[in-house]
Amino acid sequence: MGEPGESRRGPLKSAVPSNVVSPVRRCSRTACGRPAVATLTYVYADSTAVLGPLATYAEPHCYDLCAEHSERLTAPRGWEVVRLAIDSGPARPSGDDLEALANAVREAARPHERAAGDGSPPHGDRDPHPMEVARRGHLRVLRSPDS
Repeated sequence: MGEPGESRRGPLKSAVPSNVVSPVRRCSRTACGRPAVATLTYVYADSTAVLGPLATYAEPHCYDLCAEHSERLTAPRGWEVVRLAIDSGPARPSGDDLEALANAVREAARPHERAAGDGSPPHGDRDPHPMEVARRGHLRVLRSPDS
């Protein structure tokens, strides 16, 4: 076909320049680019919409909303909206964030575990998500930062 990185139509180009992609989660509403501050989840069995603080993980069946869209949220007729306390102030790094970062660096710097049979615990015994207490489907229960 030719040289790598080329197609019949010419050199391949990225559809989105890399400097446009942002690590900040954005509002899920169409054409809204504001930063997300809340997560909306539907509990269909109870006809309830739950609006709470921004979830730790982006989940496929949850919607991240900006401050404006979370304030204007309404639910379908017959549904209840449960609004959990949302910290609307700007997120600032805390001492806990710095400690978590330091722990992550320490964990990454540790030598990998030896093969099974050498007296070390098997790899499956280690908790891959130390903050995760339980999991049901796509939902996670996280340990409180205070404990």
